[in-house]
Amino acid sequence: MAETRDTQAGTPERIVLGLGNPGASYARNRHNVGFMVLDALARKSGARWSERGVARTCRTEIGGRRVLLAEPLTYMNRSGRAARMLLEALGLGPGDLIVVLDDLSLPLGRLRVRARGSAGGHHGLESVLELAGTDDIVRVRLGIAEERMPEDKAGFVLSDFSAGQAAELEEMISKAGNAVKSILSEGVARTMALYNA
Repeated sequence: MAETRDTQAGTPERIVLGLGNPGASYARNRHNVGFMVLDALARKSGARWSERGVARTCRTEIGGRRVLLAEPLTYMNRSGRAARMLLEALGLGPGDLIVVLDDLSLPLGRLRVRARGSAGGHHGLESVLELAGTDDIVRVRLGIAEERMPEDKAGFVLSDFSAGQAAELEEMISKAGNAVKSILSEGVARTMALYNA
């Protein structure tokens, strides 16, 4: 049975914001793994994307909650602008936001769910926290680091995953989608206990 289903009825109760850069040239970049998770959630539910102003969005239901999946079209470092405009448009607050993003400090395949905290050097999350005016925003971080990291970190995050990493990447994307569902249905504390191994 599908874990999510498409619904246009009712105002979303939560926003799930994936972080990444818009455009085909960035689609498979390590920095775009947040978009990849949302794309997988949308595919699973059969939800349809539309572009509205600052974001690509679709409405669906996950974990029994009405949600808006959103991918900013503002580019990574200005993600907060899209987050703030979407929250205001739906009459929601920062506590109704779940951010899904890449994490250069975690090895590929690892997840870390947090209820709050700093941006940890991630400029997209930094923009969201700054424009939301709080660090109390739930986030699901997906590891993209490799054992031997290049010195050029900026170039690394904007490079594609290798073909040899495809299976591990897909497993991590699926796991992150399940973590989002768990946050929505079970709460962040329970999800942290399950996923922050």
